[in-house]
Amino acid sequence: MNIITDERCTTYRAPGHPERPERISRTVEKLKQQSAIKINWSVPAQIEDSWVLRAHTKDHVARLTAPDDFDVDTPFFPKIDSLARTSVGGAVAAMEFARRNEFALSLLRPPGHHATRNQAMGFCYLNSVAIAVLQALATGVKRVAVYDFDVHHGNGTEAILLNHPGVSFYSIHQYPCYPGTGSRNVGDNCYNFPVPPHTPRLEYRQILQGALQHLGDSKPELIAVSAGFDAYARDPLAQETLEHEDFQWLGRSFRKLGIPVFSVLEGGYSEDLPELILAYLQGLEQG
Repeated sequence: MNIITDERCTTYRAPGHPERPERISRTVEKLKQQSAIKINWSVPAQIEDSWVLRAHTKDHVARLTAPDDFDVDTPFFPKIDSLARTSVGGAVAAMEFARRNEFALSLLRPPGHHATRNQAMGFCYLNSVAIAVLQALATGVKRVAVYDFDVHHGNGTEAILLNHPGVSFYSIHQYPCYPGTGSRNVGDNCYNFPVPPHTPRLEYRQILQGALQHLGDSKPELIAVSAGFDAYARDPLAQETLEHEDFQWLGRSFRKLGIPVFSVLEGGYSEDLPELILAYLQGLEQG
């Protein structure tokens, strides 16, 4: 199991904000203490501007350096443009591991799946998963599927990849919930699986399974996972019901597909995040 991280991603915070450095630092500590799975620690890839500009406008990239908050949830931080690029580099590195048939998780912040082509929002500045997917397509992969199990709809990934040849997008998320999108399928490649608040675990898992079956039917060469752990029963930002065992089941389910897969951390704001990530990785690694 390859884990891509960089301690620089823990150097910024906003007081009281749920997207905090401890999400990474406590998870790294947990993973280093455990012995259930063997981990290869790695660093983010160096990225090129042209890769970012496949997903974002030049104006958006320039805006990341302007010292003004993007919205009430998405503050400006010094060097946030560089930190967001580091997250992109983590996703690209994870993608490259997957193309060598190795499991990988990009364990970095900020997350990315809410960032649209021209807007930072929802704690996200650059859309790491979308950039990594477009880089895979540009370097020889013919068909990629994105599976987003964050409890919030991956609106930015959807907007960037909408009707893009060679890509299919599957988002399983609470609805209604932030950002208010994802109630129906859009275009010819974006499939949404809205889940009502407080859906019982087994029903939620059935919806996740249905999306996995749909993904498998598309026969991708590569799977990108936006791994958000905020559908957990005790996450403070949503009202869902999943437990540790469900995230481990998700990991096992990806392994059983037999298709190269890489994962990128998105949300997850409970104190139990390190244990949830470990459960997911155990499912991936051990089947």
